[in-house]
Formats: sequence, structure tokens, C-alpha cells
Amino acid sequence: MHKTLLKISNLSGLKKGNFFLIAGPCVIEGESMAFNIAGQIAEITKRLDIPYIFKASYRKANRTRIDSFTGIGDKKALNILAEISKRFEIPVLTDVHTEEEAEVAAKYVDIIQVPAFLCRQTGLLVAAAKTGKFINIKKGQFLSPSAMRFAIEKIIKSNNSNVMITERGTTFGYGDLVVDFRSIPVMQNFEAPVVLDVTHSLQQPNQPSGVTGGLPDMINTIASAGIAAGVDGIFIETHYNPAKAKSDGDNMLAVDKLEKLLTKLIKIRKVIINT
Repeated sequence: MHKTLLKISNLSGLKKGNFFLIAGPCVIEGESMAFNIAGQIAEITKRLDIPYIFKASYRKANRTRIDSFTGIGDKKALNILAEISKRFEIPVLTDVHTEEEAEVAAKYVDIIQVPAFLCRQTGLLVAAAKTGKFINIKKGQFLSPSAMRFAIEKIIKSNNSNVMITERGTTFGYGDLVVDFRSIPVMQNFEAPVVLDVTHSLQQPNQPSGVTGGLPDMINTIASAGIAAGVDGIFIETHYNPAKAKSDGDNMLAVDKLEKLLTKLIKIRKVIINT
């Protein structure tokens, strides 16, 4: 197991130091873009002493339109993820949507993510847990934070105690999300690291165009509030040119803005710890 993962599994240790970061592009669009983004973020987080997990989907299964980009091919994308982990000595995370995908992805990545819409799927959670990998469960947009206790239990009762949970906003009407920061301490009571997915919380789904919108100007605000609320980790999707990203571009953070944001979050974190 990577040293970074050991830090993540030690919740009490995390609270004495920096938050950890899950970041990367929404989806693997190609080899060079993935390596460049991973390398740049790895350098930034090393300077700032932030435990870093690279995130990218190897396949996008949940798209509004049938003509939306879904990936470059499963095997190719998974090999890129595995090589990023090896080259930069960082853990990598990807999401899965079926029990079969969990078994396949586990051969390439360190952390398996269960998407928000699937967080109640018992078979998927159990299959993910049985891989022995660290599991990140995203809280459904439709679910109360207290209900996540049962999702965690499904992992633990499948003989895997390596689990964390991610807040990613709650459905507000048909085309917006809102973050209830009360969910952070509620879910921390379950004794698992709690992550705030900043960028997905700013999505505006179900747009008439069939392309999900977003509010990237609010990334700074949501991330700052999350750290102030005591979240253990921050999840941010990022890209060199969000306007040209093939998925979730409207709610991504440009890579060149990441270091400034993280530096600010570290300052907030220090105040919270010392208060």
C-alpha cells in the first residue's frame, strides 16, 4: 500500500495535519494530458505537503446524451492510470459502475470509487469491498448524510475497513445542487474520512442542451467553507483547458489556479486546527 494511503486510513492522524487532495481530469482523454496533469499536481502537493491521490475515470458511463464522449478504451485508460501510480508514486482512483468493472479496475488502481447514483447498490458495494482496495463512496444527491452509515456498513461487513465517503451536494430542484455543510460532521461520526467534492457540487445537471452546466466561480467559496467545516479531504476535477474538456468542463478548475487555492486552504486549515 502507498504511504499516502496509510495516511488516509489514519483519520486521527489526518486531523493533526493537512487535508488530503483527490484531483485530476474527469476522464482520461489521452496519455499526455493525464501524465502532464498528474505530474504538475504531484509537484504542487509535494511542495505544500498535501497527501495526493490522482483521480480520473477510465470510462464515463453516466452521460446525458448518447453522443457524449465516454473514453479512449478501457484497457488503454486503465494502463495509463497504473503507469501514473508507478511513475509518480501516488495512489490513483477511478470509478466503477458494475460488479464486473470493480474486479477489473482493481488490477490497475489503488482506490475504487462508487458513484453517487449507485451508492445504495448493495451488490456493487460488496464487490468493490471484496477487491481489498480502499473504497470511496460518494453520497447520493438524493440521500441524507445519516443514511451513509449503511453504505459504510456494507463495506465493513464485507471484511474491508478501508473506506471513505464523499459529499457532492444535494439535488435542489431539477437543475442545481446545494451543499449542506452539516453533512460533514454527521458523516465523520461514522469514523471514516469525509471528503468534499467541490467541483461536482457545483454542477447544474439536466440542462436543455443535454450538457451539464456548472458554477466554477464558486469553487473557491465551497472549498474554503469545506475546510472551515473540518473536512478531511478535498476532491477537485481539473484540466488545462476546462472549456475544451470532454466531460464536466463547466464545473472544473483550471490547473494553473490550483496552487493558489490550495495555499489558501492550508491557511484556513491551520486556523481550524489551532482553534
